[in-house]
Amino acid sequence: MNDTLEQHLTAWEAAGPTGDETHRAKLEALVAALRSERERSGALAVLFVCTHNSRRSHMAQVLGLAAARHAGLTGVTTYSGGTEATAFNPRAVAALLRVGFGIEGVTEGVQNPRYAVRLSPADAPFDAFSKAITDEANPHADFVAVMTCTQADAACPFVAGARKRVSVPYLDPKVADGTESEARTYDERVEQIGRDLTWVFRQVAAR
Repeated sequence: MNDTLEQHLTAWEAAGPTGDETHRAKLEALVAALRSERERSGALAVLFVCTHNSRRSHMAQVLGLAAARHAGLTGVTTYSGGTEATAFNPRAVAALLRVGFGIEGVTEGVQNPRYAVRLSPADAPFDAFSKAITDEANPHADFVAVMTCTQADAACPFVAGARKRVSVPYLDPKVADGTESEARTYDERVEQIGRDLTWVFRQVAAR
């Protein structure tokens, strides 16, 4: 990983997970689910879900892969999907760029752009675009589903093919769109999810 991203991951790991006891209990449940699946299969496929696959689920997919790599885990693949497809929001893209991810894509005139995301210049890119849970790019069996918003959590009480389903919701940074606090709010959500997933995957690796 590049130096900027590695520095953020190291700082997030030192800071530890966010939230109150209720939120941390959800993170513990996620650790347990990931450990169980890793012990069963020796690998991990993790699908992060929010309603529009626009902000939080993409943040979690990208940050989760970096956190797993930072923890020294191999065989981890992360995905994202929504109850419907819209577009990977450019504000979320910008916030991930600010912490060191390499993200490239043509967006002008494209309703649902595809981005190439890299953890470092030496890494092969992976595609990031808005898609439904059931899209062919997502796993259809033997994965852990992580619900990153309350709306998707309520709309999808059952995720077909998931061996485990865990709810870890986050406030949508969309609430700050068009305001003076827009960039700060997106940066805060990246840091929150980054801190949580850095801790989660470190716990999985420690088993």
